[in-house]
Amino acid sequence: MKKKFLVLTTAVGLGLMSSCSKDFLETTPLGVANDQLLASKSGVNGALIAAYSLLDGVGAGPTNTASVSNWIFGSVASDDAYKGSDVGDQAQITTLERYSIQADLGLYNDKWVALYDGISRSNDVLKLIPRATDMTDAEKAQAMGEARFLRAWYHFEAKKIWNMVPYVDETVTDFINLPNDKDIWPKIEADFQYAIDNLAATRAQVGRASKWTAKAYLAKAHMYQQDYSAAKPLLDDVVNNGPFSLVASFHDNFRIVTENNSESVFEVQMSVGDGGSGQNGSWGDNWNFPYGSAPGGCCGFYQPSQNLVNAFKTDASGLPLLDTFNNVDVKNDEGLASTAAFTPYEGTLDPRLDWTVGRRGIPFLNWGVHPGRNWIRDQSFGGPYTFKKFFAYSGENAGAESPRANANNYRALRFADVLLMRAEVAAEENDLATALKIVNQIRSRAGNVVVTDAAGKPAANYLVKTYPAFPSQDFARKAVRFERRLELAMEGHRFFDLVRWGVASDVLNAYLAKESQKRTYLNGSTFVKGKNEFFPIPQAQIDIMGASVLKQN
Repeated sequence: MKKKFLVLTTAVGLGLMSSCSKDFLETTPLGVANDQLLASKSGVNGALIAAYSLLDGVGAGPTNTASVSNWIFGSVASDDAYKGSDVGDQAQITTLERYSIQADLGLYNDKWVALYDGISRSNDVLKLIPRATDMTDAEKAQAMGEARFLRAWYHFEAKKIWNMVPYVDETVTDFINLPNDKDIWPKIEADFQYAIDNLAATRAQVGRASKWTAKAYLAKAHMYQQDYSAAKPLLDDVVNNGPFSLVASFHDNFRIVTENNSESVFEVQMSVGDGGSGQNGSWGDNWNFPYGSAPGGCCGFYQPSQNLVNAFKTDASGLPLLDTFNNVDVKNDEGLASTAAFTPYEGTLDPRLDWTVGRRGIPFLNWGVHPGRNWIRDQSFGGPYTFKKFFAYSGENAGAESPRANANNYRALRFADVLLMRAEVAAEENDLATALKIVNQIRSRAGNVVVTDAAGKPAANYLVKTYPAFPSQDFARKAVRFERRLELAMEGHRFFDLVRWGVASDVLNAYLAKESQKRTYLNGSTFVKGKNEFFPIPQAQIDIMGASVLKQN
């Protein structure tokens, strides 16, 4: 279900705000869809596509700062990545990266607007369905299940970013008085449960939610509340009975030609060459291309941190350095011209590093060997690495309206994530055997396909092996969490994981202490426990509703 229908979403949104009681053929302006026309099977489906179309965060006005990938809120706010680019471009993101609270920053309002517009579109579908006389009860239940899944998904995103947020359903008519005085987890869970009870087990089209998608997300909602007993049976059902499986190659989760594969639990569809001026092509991440002569040629944001790169080091047994990974840096080319001689790090590495991070001397997909500084906007500010994970291969993006429009889907939830959540439950229950089995399943796949040089040989000294045992619960917990970081790096999950584990202040203050020696703009930054786990409610929204209604968190 590619998002080439984006033109329709504007008509739907306008139509639902401008219904009229007279003959719509006489009273409705040209180009505006009327809700009388939309109250049909085709109209409901069009409105539902409009609700899906905003998953990428593009279409309501904001773009990059509202991206579905959460590259700012989930990765730059963590130890995975820097803002990148240069000191002056989008400096508001640096403020977030330093954990300096400024509720009036536009990026917070951008994300809020995109998510609540998605909620509004989901509710529009629910309002239309009862009026559609040409739909069977089964078709109505399916459409309602999808709409309530999407409503839960958008609220879930808002919940994990701001914590105390308003819950808006289809019965709300007063949009100016939406208090955030209640915990909305029960409402989110109820919507996911409704989706489980009413959605088909198989998707009618790629990109749509299924019963299994809803089960996985309900389990994830429980994980965010550390309700492992509630998450466990759902995860077991999805793992043992669902239609998902790991694909053979880790990298096949990040290629256009292998999208919507067996590992995809929920995937946000991207497209190019569809008349959308490139805005359906992962436009929320279009700042994150390498710079200068690099493919895309702009804008150099979202650069992996040295801390993240160091995490991919392995010992002589091919295992992660759980406690000492950051003691010594992986060698990099910071400060070297691209014409200067450079030999990449020769120690052992997890091969997932070079599918995740662009670094000097290593092939950058099929675009040639990464030249280092020539592809970096300002090494002294943003470091020597570039984003790579969801980058398109040369030749795979045919028809793109812009060199930065990217048809590569965003895998919002994949089966590896589900497995690692199940391993996390096992570790918390001291079920070391299950935790070990799952982590080793992920690690076994990691080494199947590696980056190779022009001669077909491994581009670096790759070595990744399985654990022989987990000797204790503490070790298992640490290993599971570390594996999650390696597997899901730069996918926008890291900050939220640290927060839900209750370790954000310890991990991020240790990160700041060392990383500020490399990135001087981080000097003086502190993550304040009990304050920085959530982002400030946008001041613009408080101004609209009033501080007595929408309270700052």
